[in-house]
Amino acid sequence: MSWTEIVVEIGFDDTVAYSDALMDAGALSVTVEDRDEGTPQEKPMFDEPGADANDYAWENSRIIALVEPGTDIVALTQKAANACRMPKVPAYTTREVPDEDWVRLTQSQFDPIHIGKKIWIVPSWHEVKDNDAIILELDPGLAFGTGSHPTTRLCLEWLEQNAHGNQSILDYGCGSGILAIAAVKLGVPHVDGVDIDPQSIISTRENAERNATPLSCYLPDAFESAKKGVQYNTVIANILAGPLQTLVPVLTRRIAPNGHLVLSGILESQANDVIAAYAPIIKLSVWKTSEGWVALTGQLGSR
Repeated sequence: MSWTEIVVEIGFDDTVAYSDALMDAGALSVTVEDRDEGTPQEKPMFDEPGADANDYAWENSRIIALVEPGTDIVALTQKAANACRMPKVPAYTTREVPDEDWVRLTQSQFDPIHIGKKIWIVPSWHEVKDNDAIILELDPGLAFGTGSHPTTRLCLEWLEQNAHGNQSILDYGCGSGILAIAAVKLGVPHVDGVDIDPQSIISTRENAERNATPLSCYLPDAFESAKKGVQYNTVIANILAGPLQTLVPVLTRRIAPNGHLVLSGILESQANDVIAAYAPIIKLSVWKTSEGWVALTGQLGSR
């Protein structure tokens, strides 16, 4: 049995609406790519939470819709076009997707990741033979954070060099829990995580249990209630530049005297804006860069 992909070359004005309409019409999944990828016209984009979807549509896009075997593609594309009030169905091609062992194929795409000196991110179907390694067992899932992104690597490298016993750490925007779990494995006795996404809280708790790392994680309101007034030796947040600037009062009031703030998820071009946002409270500087991303650090009381 093989599946079918519908491939549509489309312009900016219709990308978002037609993608949504294809899903509503019965597509199993829809992916949007830059049609100019690999050319001088390619346009990298980095999605920021809260932004309008149209801010992240390319001038020339490629929509790829996956449909079940036997789907009436003519009817599906017509239904989608009608929903968008298009005068005609956009031109498309189809291609067959052979049936495969998708679990095995997906697993083959994720190998152990070595970070810093001793940290390894290891999917459950792999094994790392290194007696000195700090192993974080983590499978790809719905929550962000598998260790492959430069910002996650930067944060893990900072933790490896700076985290130790007799500390407390707050991981704000914990995602899969990777930074919080790493902190516990590095010997930090008191680690909490916070995230606005309930799925992230579930993932963090499951991953913490899998790694036998005791930590607590909360949604923001629950955190404010359970940890009112609690401060931490290190507050770390790997989010994005926009939310980080909004979170200035939230994050800084959680830093203990002489404590550290570590921020990532920031493009090099955004670093000065984030530094300026925190300047009235804490002096931040670039700790390290990687592939166009930066990690910022600062110590409360250091002006």
